[in-house]
Amino acid sequence: MKAKPIKPKIGQESVWDYPRPPKLEPVNKHIQIYFGGELIADTKAAYRVLETSHPPVYYIPLKDIKTEYLKPSSQHSFCEWKGKGNYYHLQVGDKKELDAAWYYPKPSKAFAAIKDYPAFYAHQMDKCLVDGEEVTPQPGNFYGGWITKDIVGPFKGVDGSWGW
Repeated sequence: MKAKPIKPKIGQESVWDYPRPPKLEPVNKHIQIYFGGELIADTKAAYRVLETSHPPVYYIPLKDIKTEYLKPSSQHSFCEWKGKGNYYHLQVGDKKELDAAWYYPKPSKAFAAIKDYPAFYAHQMDKCLVDGEEVTPQPGNFYGGWITKDIVGPFKGVDGSWGW
């Protein structure tokens, strides 16, 4: 089954208009992440990756993250566009999430700007905000996209989307 894109309204973006291969762009939106009752990330200097059928993934500079809560993981993954990814566990007090964030220590040339910038799975956080709006995690818990009211799908990760 082929996905039928939702037509965006004024001020919205369709993930079906995003490119493949994906595009990296800086954003000055206010990104905040809460976990374990703490504001663990707060930036206006993030990057977002835009890829066909996926809501944006936000990558945050380490200088804007409370890095004392990041714990190295032995988990690795590979993205055909960005390269080998490494992971962090996240722990604040007794609250811990395994493999809650990922980053690229040696990204491909096209994604060099996000070297060592973590991205966080919204479904593992207390809440993630983009310009004060709480995000909805991308369906399926496999991908790390963040859905806001200005992004329309359907999104990769919903039931039946593996064949898209």
